[in-house]
Amino acid sequence: MFSRACLVFALALVLCPAIAIAADAPATGFIDKTFKNADGTTSPYVVFVPKDYDGKKEYPVILFLHGAGETKTEKKGGKLPVEVGLGPAIKKREKDFPFLVVIPRAEGFGWGAESPNAKRALAMLDEVAKEYKVDPKRQYLTGLSMGGMGTWSIATAAPDRFAAIAPVCGRGDPKAAEKLKNLPVWAFHGDADTAVKVEGSREMIEAIKKAGGSPKYTEYPKVGHNSWDAAYGTGDLYTWLLEQKTK
Repeated sequence: MFSRACLVFALALVLCPAIAIAADAPATGFIDKTFKNADGTTSPYVVFVPKDYDGKKEYPVILFLHGAGETKTEKKGGKLPVEVGLGPAIKKREKDFPFLVVIPRAEGFGWGAESPNAKRALAMLDEVAKEYKVDPKRQYLTGLSMGGMGTWSIATAAPDRFAAIAPVCGRGDPKAAEKLKNLPVWAFHGDADTAVKVEGSREMIEAIKKAGGSPKYTEYPKVGHNSWDAAYGTGDLYTWLLEQKTK
């Protein structure tokens, strides 16, 4: 007679390979991460991992910089970076969104290239590139409002770091446009923005063109500061990003 012990052993032989495969499968979706700073403190951030990520092929990656409203402060409340801008746009197409996405949180205001926030964000991106299979030729930078300004600033400081940038309702330094003439740019802004005047994007785009570049620009008529819902809801943006690669 086939004993209960034998039955259990036989089932284990059948089930264990499946269990092992499931255990080895990478976690996908929005994943909370912790970054260790040089001073011993830690900083939380989020990584979005595509649903079909299997650790075998290289994936493009986006570094997303949030706006001032999502900055970490001593006050409780407020929205998290994943709740505004790119995060909600990903959730609407989460099943087939093809990018790894790094979502840091600023600790104090500003994403300027020389700020601790910017340096930490880039270090987080490097950390993700080591942990996951990232395509080194398809790394992108985008951000909204304060993050849009940070996008311009970081790109100006390191124009060869990213394959393309997509600043949303931000502003940069037109005098530095020469550094961006060879970098693919697609900027977005609402013409009724009273928080960050639309001239911030217009002047950057014109300066890049005068320097010899060919930036893309989308301006939304009668749209105020929140141009990010429309910008990140633009499917062509992601198609365009995927077409851009560093040499």
